Amino acid sequence: MLRMLGNWCLSALALLVVSRLVRGFEIDSIPTALVVALVFGLLNATLGLLLKLVTLPLTILTLGVFLLVINAILLEVASSFVRGFHLRSFSAAFWGATVFALLQLLLRALTAD
Repeated sequence: MLRMLGNWCLSALALLVVSRLVRGFEIDSIPTALVVALVFGLLNATLGLLLKLVTLPLTILTLGVFLLVINAILLEVASSFVRGFHLRSFSAAFWGATVFALLQLLLRALTAD
């Protein structure tokens, strides 16, 4: 349970950093970042799983790069549900998903047991 809470907070932190680095990727506040992290996690576990299964051949063909497109789509969907989270364009969502994935990789490596 504590690990899940930590991952949630790390995701929210990564989203806040992304909002500072990527133009067009806007999060209004820390509570909004926490809600976005929760919604994005739930979307990734449900709709994301389905999209990843359906697009598996394309993902293999692109050596996994298409997963960034799927995450960008999921961020777009999350932005339609969460007030205070705005994406100006799909390119902002794509670059936001890319930076978010890299930041999560870095943060999880730094906090590994």
